[in-house]
Amino acid sequence: MNGVILRSMWVNLVIIAFLAVIVFSLGSAMFYLVREPHGSKKTVRALSWRIGLSLLLFVLLMLGIFTGVIVPHGLGG
Repeated sequence: MNGVILRSMWVNLVIIAFLAVIVFSLGSAMFYLVREPHGSKKTVRALSWRIGLSLLLFVLLMLGIFTGVIVPHGLGG
């Protein structure tokens, strides 16, 4: 395999893994919100993890674009 294609595949897998963990964290927060007593710390912790992971993914995407690992393309380009 070409090195660029292999790197692109790994970048896509990391992004998909991050998104899956973010969605799982959101789902667990919803579960804790419904099942736990009022004011549960588990809900806050799950939502805090989701926010932190989302920010980390955003920073990693920006870093990847600035370093050239991720090459954005224009719409209709």
